[in-house]
Amino acid sequence: MKQYAMVVEADRCIGCKGGCQVACKTENEVALGRSRSTLYHMGPTGVYPDLQMYFLPVMCQQCEDPSCVDVCPTGACYKDEDDGVIYIDQDLCIGCQSCKKACPFHANNFNKELRVMDKCTGCVQLRDEGKEPACVRNCAGRALHFGDINDPESEVSKLLAANEGHVYTLKDDNGNHPSGRFILKNQKWIDMLPFEFEEALHNGMYEEPESELAHRIFEDHLKKANVVRTEMNKEKDCLLYTSPSPRD
Repeated sequence: MKQYAMVVEADRCIGCKGGCQVACKTENEVALGRSRSTLYHMGPTGVYPDLQMYFLPVMCQQCEDPSCVDVCPTGACYKDEDDGVIYIDQDLCIGCQSCKKACPFHANNFNKELRVMDKCTGCVQLRDEGKEPACVRNCAGRALHFGDINDPESEVSKLLAANEGHVYTLKDDNGNHPSGRFILKNQKWIDMLPFEFEEALHNGMYEEPESELAHRIFEDHLKKANVVRTEMNKEKDCLLYTSPSPRD
């Protein structure tokens, strides 16, 4: 069975949003204030000088066992047998938002104007014409790739094979088995759902990993600062001692 999915080279993503989100909204006429993908800022984390940060664009992960399909009461949300992509038949959708609540990756959107759900389809209308999805075609950093990960001869499969040991999937606690893949070589992968990480970092609840190098450098800088402070105090005392009296 084919399984089309997005492969993201996170090291190449520059966080511009223009290539993926704007192109997607234009091509698919996504409702105002909504987006079929979310760009997460994974960082900054670490302790100086071991700081790191990377961007993570997240869209529908085209899961093997999608919970959104399981909870849909009308069958509007379904996984296509031909390409493995999850679609929403908006003629059958009643806008109950059950799929949105069930998705652990926050990939489904509610269109308030049409009162139906909306999500990434990998620009099926473009793929039917032999073209790449809008986000892939317009990505400034060439970070996005879309194809059949089950076909060993596909470009995405070759890319994944060439980066073996640096390929990740989003944390999966619900047994959805996401098909989306992320390649990260120059930074340390954070094994948290992106929105949970951003919330933890914002609230000061993210625990930084220990770094012996950072602590050694910090202690060295502190010693140097104390030496400078001591010398400055000596100069200050000397100036006060030698300053002439106002009556002189």
